[in-house]
Amino acid sequence: MSFRIDEIKVEGKRNKNKTPTTSILKKEIVLFGNSFSNKVKEDFYTELGVLLKAGVSLKESLTLLRNAQKKNINRETLDNVIHQIVEGKGFSEAVWEANHFSEYEYYSLKIGEETGTLAKVSEQLSEYYFRKNEQRRNIINALTYPIIILSTAILVVIFMLQFVVPMFQDIFEQQNVELPFITQFIVDVSERLQKYGWWVLLAIIFFFIGCIFLNKKLWFRKVKDKALLKIPFLGDFYKTVYLSQFTQAVSLLMSSKVPMVHSIQLVKKMINFYPLQKALSQVEKDLLRGESLSKSLKGHHIFDEKMIALVKVAEETNQNEFIFDRLNHQYNTQMQQKSKLLSTVMEPFIILFVGILVGVILIAMYLPMFKLSSVLG
Repeated sequence: MSFRIDEIKVEGKRNKNKTPTTSILKKEIVLFGNSFSNKVKEDFYTELGVLLKAGVSLKESLTLLRNAQKKNINRETLDNVIHQIVEGKGFSEAVWEANHFSEYEYYSLKIGEETGTLAKVSEQLSEYYFRKNEQRRNIINALTYPIIILSTAILVVIFMLQFVVPMFQDIFEQQNVELPFITQFIVDVSERLQKYGWWVLLAIIFFFIGCIFLNKKLWFRKVKDKALLKIPFLGDFYKTVYLSQFTQAVSLLMSSKVPMVHSIQLVKKMINFYPLQKALSQVEKDLLRGESLSKSLKGHHIFDEKMIALVKVAEETNQNEFIFDRLNHQYNTQMQQKSKLLSTVMEPFIILFVGILVGVILIAMYLPMFKLSSVLG
């Protein structure tokens, strides 16, 4: 059973009243824990599917899951859901009113209620969040070690500029040694760091805080996402992550019998990546004009030729769900391979970069020492 488009549009008007920041899928990569996070949802839907398959009623299942929650805010959320179900509301309606769930979850659960496949839908949602959490873990694993090395290296360079260089500078001033250009440059950098170091640190902190707030602005996301895509290797990895999320979401929506046009509409709201959102907006318009999905995907650089070719095969054989699922597995595999390669490639480059910086500082400090020793000799 699938939704009628006119019913979806009516419900879409009601969705405008919902606070935009409440959707968990508005942020694709969550750095800090929050109530009903992606990990909590993965466990929640997994256990809900098991309980419903075992014949436990929905209310009893939610009560058991409520008692298993460790955070009070998660218990309160499920208390509200249970209370609304007792009052006669559907599970999807109660979940939507809880303000911690996305449109994707709402429509999936609604389909499950209307078709009597709530247990299956719960398993699909569990799979969705499992893959999403796995992607997040892969990204963190790929970037953690290089970031630690880079941070340590930056601290070493700052320490040398802050404490080691001034010691040499005092010696040079006492002996009135004429400094080479490179040494004078390093000394000037050291003096500016001592004078404006705290201001630079505050500027960096405010920059990151500003990025968090500006990320809600369309113009900032447009500039940021386009710039990220142009970074060698990292841009390709970034693109693969979001294509993996796109194919996974479409595959699960297809399995829930959601119409293609509405699937594109939902995915556009779920994935906060401007190049993909812009392309999907045009794809949606093309589909409404009667064009095929494969033809609609053409002309958008975010979609590669392999995806377009397989989607065309899916349309001809009526196997959209299967093809998108296979595409998702392929992109997941690519993402894992690229995340490992990213970590492997970045490590020697960072070490080489830091080695050059430290070497330049040491050479700059010892050049005048050699000159001073020759004069004294």
